[in-house]
Amino acid sequence: MTPGHAPEDVPLGTTHGTPRTLQGRIHVGLAGLPESTDVLVIGLGITGAGVALDAASRGLDVVAVDAEDVAFGTSRWSSKLVHGGLRYLAKGQLDVAHESAVERGILMQTTAPHLVHALPMLMPLTPAISRQQAGLARAGIRAGDLLRLAARTRRETLPRPRRIGVTETLTLAPVVRRTGLRGAILSWDGQLEDDVRLVLAVARTAAATGARVHTRVRVSEPVGDSAILTDARTGASRPIRARAVINATGVWAGQLVPEIRLRPSRGTHIVLRKDTLPGVRCAVMAPVPGASNRYVFALPQPDQTFYVGLTDEEVAGRIPDVPQPPEEDIEFLLGVINSALQQAVRRDQVIGAYAGLRPLLDTGGTTADLSRRHAVLVSSSGVVTVVGGKLTTYRQMAQDAVDRAVREARLEAGPCQTKALPLVGAAPHEELAALDAPARLVRRFGTEAAAVLADAVAVTGLRADELLAPIAPTLPATLAELVFGITHEGATTVDDLLDRRTRIGLVPEDRVLARPTAERALALVREREGRG
Repeated sequence: MTPGHAPEDVPLGTTHGTPRTLQGRIHVGLAGLPESTDVLVIGLGITGAGVALDAASRGLDVVAVDAEDVAFGTSRWSSKLVHGGLRYLAKGQLDVAHESAVERGILMQTTAPHLVHALPMLMPLTPAISRQQAGLARAGIRAGDLLRLAARTRRETLPRPRRIGVTETLTLAPVVRRTGLRGAILSWDGQLEDDVRLVLAVARTAAATGARVHTRVRVSEPVGDSAILTDARTGASRPIRARAVINATGVWAGQLVPEIRLRPSRGTHIVLRKDTLPGVRCAVMAPVPGASNRYVFALPQPDQTFYVGLTDEEVAGRIPDVPQPPEEDIEFLLGVINSALQQAVRRDQVIGAYAGLRPLLDTGGTTADLSRRHAVLVSSSGVVTVVGGKLTTYRQMAQDAVDRAVREARLEAGPCQTKALPLVGAAPHEELAALDAPARLVRRFGTEAAAVLADAVAVTGLRADELLAPIAPTLPATLAELVFGITHEGATTVDDLLDRRTRIGLVPEDRVLARPTAERALALVREREGRG
């Protein structure tokens, strides 16, 4: 086993007499990558970042690269839910449901409590839901609570589901259709502050543990013990030797390893302003007509928006870099969610839309029926590929992929550590609540919040109040987090900052509004680098 390189600690002086450091930096391009490594990880979505962390935390030398940016693909197009697998339970996939519940508990209580919080989920019992359907839903939610118990997730983390009356239903969601309303079923699940923030936290934790994490590095000709790396910016190429090569490129896995056969499924969401659904304090669920266990969700977001999703439609042909949501998906989502609302959401109130492709294994049937189980496959050339699964179960997927790579390559590695390994910024909720730092930064960076601000002050020379001011009245993102996205999270372009370090780019008019601030952040960091 090759000794891993030393993890990065970037000193930032002191806060209230306590030394502060920021751990784990994401790099760009080929510079600094070695000629050989124990494990080469291809792809820096949630699965690839998880693989890099798992392998590095076992003492292996790791190089993890992505042809584009961190979370460039499917990982940033999720519903931002960390869910307990209730849908899979209804399909009889008990193992997938239990795995989801276990991994949700690990994220909420150990690895990322700063990024995941409990979200109330409201299913209004409108005339569109028969009493029989309501009974089945209640039984399913009770079964989901048993999953929570089996996963050892504390009641303080996820409260008990219950039936509520009309008055409480309308208090939580005044927009619900009132005619014939019989109350609601209230349950709880996990919600991410932002899916990309989770990927970045995993990738930076991997770097802090010793992995070399680099974006804008393309991989070609991968086999079980080597590959060609190319700097996507300069075109420079060179080989790298690796004792194990792990393909974690999601829907693009078959382009690297042609033996992999996938059936991508498109999940579309639309974006609404918060005031489109005034007074709503929870997620609202509406059943898909004709489906026994499919719902459309209106999900409140911390940036004053709602995401409404999602679809499950098979996609054929070439895999695009950025999937586009078709108009029929948008109309479908509006139709379903409006069935639960007193006043319909109009098409002109949709301010943005996005679509992601699920990397499902081709096992026959429709994509809606395909299992969300993940699989770890080894090609004839020796490349280990991990596909399937979903965001919630990334940690288990990574563990299984590294286990297989260790066996195949006969690597000397310790046991998996990631069940008990907090990500950068993680801390119990009571510790997070006591932090003397801006609330938005605490939500997005946890215990690193003060150090993120200190880094931005040191880099730009600007005052804290200027760095913490919202970009615009409708855009709570700050210059401080944009600067940090460049200095530690590998952002090099306006798109990196607006589409991934923040989610401003989901709304075209907001992108236009925020672009000057993103350009300013890039200029401030470049100016500092020029002085340095």
